[in-house]
Amino acid sequence: KVSSVEYVTSMASRPDDLIPSDNSVKEAKDKRSRSNNIVQGKDPQVQDDFFVRNKHEKAQSLRTPPASLVFDAYSSGSQPTDPSLAIGPDHVMVVFNTGFTIYDKSGNQLLGQTAPNPAIFPSGGCCDLTVSYDNAADRWVLTFLGSGAQIAVSDGPNPLTAGWYVYTIGAIADYQKLSIWSDGYYITENTSSSTKVWALERDAMLVGSPSAQIIGFNLPGMATSGFHSPQVLNVTNDNLPASGGATVIYMQDDAWSGVSTDHIKLWTIDVDWNSPGSSTVSAAQQFNTTPFIGIFDNGGFSNLKQPGGGRPLRVDALQATIMNQAQFRRLGTHNSAIFNFVVDTDASSGKLAGVRWFEFRQSGDNQPWSMYQEGTYTAPDGRHAWNASLAMDGAGNIGMGYTSMSGPSTSGTVHISSYFTGRLSTDPLGTMTVMEGLIANGTGKIPSTRYGDYSKIDVDPSNDQSFWFIDEYYAGGRKGVVGVFDIQAGPADTEVPTDPTNLTADNITSSGATLNWTASTDNVGVDHYNISLDGNSVGTSATNTFNVAGLDPLTGYTATVHAEDAAGNISGNASVSFTTLEGGGASGEIAAYYFETGLQGWIDGGNDCQRQATSNSYEGTYSIKLRDNSSTSNAVSPDLDLSGNTQVTIEFHTYATSMETNEDFFVEFYNGSNYEVIGNYVSGTDFSNGSFFSDVITLNSGTYNFSTNNRIRFRCDASNNNDQIWFDQVIITGDNAVAAPPPLIVPEHASALKSFAQRSDDDIKLFPNPTRTQLNIEISGDGYDEIIVFSSAGTMMQRIDHTKDNLTLDVSQYPSGMYFIRFVSEGMAFTKRFIKD
Repeated sequence: KVSSVEYVTSMASRPDDLIPSDNSVKEAKDKRSRSNNIVQGKDPQVQDDFFVRNKHEKAQSLRTPPASLVFDAYSSGSQPTDPSLAIGPDHVMVVFNTGFTIYDKSGNQLLGQTAPNPAIFPSGGCCDLTVSYDNAADRWVLTFLGSGAQIAVSDGPNPLTAGWYVYTIGAIADYQKLSIWSDGYYITENTSSSTKVWALERDAMLVGSPSAQIIGFNLPGMATSGFHSPQVLNVTNDNLPASGGATVIYMQDDAWSGVSTDHIKLWTIDVDWNSPGSSTVSAAQQFNTTPFIGIFDNGGFSNLKQPGGGRPLRVDALQATIMNQAQFRRLGTHNSAIFNFVVDTDASSGKLAGVRWFEFRQSGDNQPWSMYQEGTYTAPDGRHAWNASLAMDGAGNIGMGYTSMSGPSTSGTVHISSYFTGRLSTDPLGTMTVMEGLIANGTGKIPSTRYGDYSKIDVDPSNDQSFWFIDEYYAGGRKGVVGVFDIQAGPADTEVPTDPTNLTADNITSSGATLNWTASTDNVGVDHYNISLDGNSVGTSATNTFNVAGLDPLTGYTATVHAEDAAGNISGNASVSFTTLEGGGASGEIAAYYFETGLQGWIDGGNDCQRQATSNSYEGTYSIKLRDNSSTSNAVSPDLDLSGNTQVTIEFHTYATSMETNEDFFVEFYNGSNYEVIGNYVSGTDFSNGSFFSDVITLNSGTYNFSTNNRIRFRCDASNNNDQIWFDQVIITGDNAVAAPPPLIVPEHASALKSFAQRSDDDIKLFPNPTRTQLNIEISGDGYDEIIVFSSAGTMMQRIDHTKDNLTLDVSQYPSGMYFIRFVSEGMAFTKRFIKD
């Protein structure tokens, strides 16, 4: 199990805890710069890199649009700043070694540079802050070194208003990289211990369970240069593979002791959370590569000379490292994995850094991997290229961001700068065909050898197309620069679609209407239409019609529609005003649920139920997903007033994935005292995976009890989390219809962890605070199993006798600053802080 878990309320609710990040000039305390161990002279470089000598004629020949957005995200004196980012539906979260900041997708800053502790991590910490977005769960996941590794999982998609489940794992100490997989969060680290990979129980962590498990694995047969940097593949989007088969990859350089041939090693991990002892890691699989030189300066860390006059300054080439982040994506016919590391491409006495990149493929989940393509990318004009990050968009195109600066033969002076390239899915294998694109040029030298190696690319989940890359450069100080780009053929499309016309509101009821309009035209093609009501977005449509639902009776609305093409060009608006009808009393609609504006009063069953933006929605963008077969694999409608009707119909539409033959789902009717099954639909008999299924159920008052508090429930009866049903457009009609009342707001019941945090906050008193010599700790209520004091850097100061209710802590010898006291009970933690003057 994890050491402890603590619930931290939203940042929006704690403005006093949002303190500026530490931007002082100092070297980070990680162990990245410790010396590598290689066998000198074992792999002498006698010729240029194979792919440099055999460059494809189409390399860097394809024009693509320039970066659509570029902005400096932070400035910091940390050496290195280790920039990283993640993209959610509406937010961009940028992290660096000692802080984080949040932007919207237009580059507007929503939260300034903020220290990780106590904003998210209440027990201090030092460095190596990382961020990921779990698209399948719509949750942010951050890691931070301090008292081991701390992992924070948000309880919502808005990082400003979400709370955080913060887990502590004391065994992880350095260079942690977290990857998202279907059955767990996986963390690799730089370690000399036998445990090289940690699997964390994702499903339990998403709900803040104190019983979340952790399992450690060795990687048999792995050689290293003395620095450990394997990575587990990270799922790029929300299309998770089947459980099992979490894949670990690492380069193996024949300049290292014990390695005779350059190759990639690969392991797969199968976790069994029900029986952890049955979890396994495979033997190493070896894939020989085209020979490469991965060693710079005999393994030292002062490698690439920066251009310009004055004192020579060299920066780390980041050798012997799988760069952040190795990525995984499911496509229609196969699964792909892409990753890269730096190589020396020049056989002369000088050095020229390039990027060796790979794509591996498998025919399906848990199938064998094979190497599909590899290549080496070098920058134009003899410049270095390194510190790269790759990802694949929904069409299978690869985008790559990287660092570049002048090399030995470059004609001019190019300081450390950020660039991008890529390839289309149909391009010649092993070739980055896209011409280099500039994100931002640096203006001076990085002032030390340490250089950010957490730089990362992410794909925007809103369109599964735009690449967001963050990189470190120097522009009046160390900064992180963000660039957004797409990989597509041809020049940039800047032509705006024509305005939609003839917008009408038809089929108006007491709770909805159907919008229709004349389609727009575009030089490339309209991608979709954006629909708003009274200025608020309610959804998108790929066609020229849209159903609006969940409206109030006898209320006036103004609808607007505008067209948008794939390049993001937006037309002007078409608009129409209409008034909904009075509800009840006639044959017609009782309630209609399209889920575009929210749950519309439906009760979310829990962990196995989720409102989701997906192409599996029957209409619009959103539908409700059910999975597995648990107490939470259901969704319940609001109360329906069916009284006075003699016949009621229920229309619905579903979409299924991975439902095995004879697995099924149910539609159930609440008659006032219990649920009755009114529809049972079986996979392979009634519906098929990968296609829509629709039905209309008719109920008669002679058989069913129609009252003022009837409900409808959808329930999934499958076998695991990957067996999923989406339902959408649920319309209830009757022969004496009464409009549904406004949905009730059902308060979320606080979890045990949240209750523990609230109770502990009330029960624990620290005084005086601030203090100079001693701190009194007064505890009422239940006691705690463990009480520990930490510095703001995460260093443990002392353990306190937890058996006493009233304690006096001598802090006279503590340096001035902020300190944290963690109180732990049955794996749940709560932290309070005090100031030593």
